Amino acid sequence: MPSVCFYFQVHQPFRLRHYTIFDKTPNYFDDFRNASICRKVANKCYLPTNRLLLDVIRRYEGRFKVAFSLTGVVLEQFQQFCPEVMSTFDALAQTGCVEFLAETYYHSLSFLYARQEFIEQVNMQMQLIQKLFGQTPRVFRNTELIYNNQLAETIEAMGKFDAVITEGADHVLGHRNSNYVYRPPNCKNLKLLLKNYSLSDDIAFRFSNRQWNEYPLMANKFASWVNRINGNGQVVNLFMDYETFGEHQWQDTGIFDFMAHLPREVLSHPDNDFKTPGEVAEAYPAMDIVDVPHIISWADTERDLSAWLGNAMQSNALHEVYRLEKMVKQTRDDQLLADWRKLQTSDHFYYMCTKYFADGDVHKYFNPYDSPYDSYINYMNVLNNLKARCEQAVPGQAPRNSSIEQ
Repeated sequence: MPSVCFYFQVHQPFRLRHYTIFDKTPNYFDDFRNASICRKVANKCYLPTNRLLLDVIRRYEGRFKVAFSLTGVVLEQFQQFCPEVMSTFDALAQTGCVEFLAETYYHSLSFLYARQEFIEQVNMQMQLIQKLFGQTPRVFRNTELIYNNQLAETIEAMGKFDAVITEGADHVLGHRNSNYVYRPPNCKNLKLLLKNYSLSDDIAFRFSNRQWNEYPLMANKFASWVNRINGNGQVVNLFMDYETFGEHQWQDTGIFDFMAHLPREVLSHPDNDFKTPGEVAEAYPAMDIVDVPHIISWADTERDLSAWLGNAMQSNALHEVYRLEKMVKQTRDDQLLADWRKLQTSDHFYYMCTKYFADGDVHKYFNPYDSPYDSYINYMNVLNNLKARCEQAVPGQAPRNSSIEQ
């Protein structure tokens, strides 16, 4: 009896405006571009998909369920640029069939560099979810599903979570599969939910690929693949970017029709159901321990950190932004702190990626720069101005060297 567990990542960064070494203003972010992209994606994805899911939930009288992880920065943009999106998420929350997950407010890599900052950002995002939707998240997902054993231990030590989500990477699972609930080592209560990347990617990446031998992907075909897991798994974790619907896969591909019909096909098998991640963690026992000593993610074919730390530019930019942590916080300047935290968003470093082979096109998506080098130069110009603001606010203080926590 496999439960189908849908989780959608919803995130948009605050993109930087063109910023030169001659700029002195602390106005770093491109409000016009951010508003334009937010409204564009809202019209193509967020609004039609939210309305579709709301209709499906009502049609199946609560038997269909999904989960969302919304970053604090995307929620800020919805409130500022697209309040109608907020109203549809609120309507989904009120159905009782939607779970909201915890993550870092700024979709940052803070776990790798600044553990206390990481915890602060997680708490900030949880407080916002509670304020907006009346839910206290019980399941955690880190930025880009970045995970290792230390992350699990950190999350369990917070005492707030029942489960953590990450990638079902083959080199981690070995002979096992992602369709069971697991447990991290050295954790007594925390459960581990692993993405079924094959079935997730069939929807997120291969759906409109006419060269794919399974094209076209119809709801009944996909449901038959789910049914095969009966007797060989507890849950099918389908984790993907929400922009899959209408943006990555355009409306004319049939992606909305697929999603509208999938619940009927899945539920036509009497042993199947839909559960949210929290419900999965509550319903199923952990079948084994999965040891992840080295960091994994859901990005690219390598499932590692190379999308954000694959070259010297990325490493330098990340090192420099986290070197400023102590000095930024000493200023007690809320605006400066907010600017610094927005500069931690992982997208800024993703734009600096120089990988242009199998995953090259992915790194160009919504990328405002002509090259990774332009991205790096622009980012460092902004960071230098922020550093100057810190030094002016806290005279005599220079940022100390920091090292990545592994």
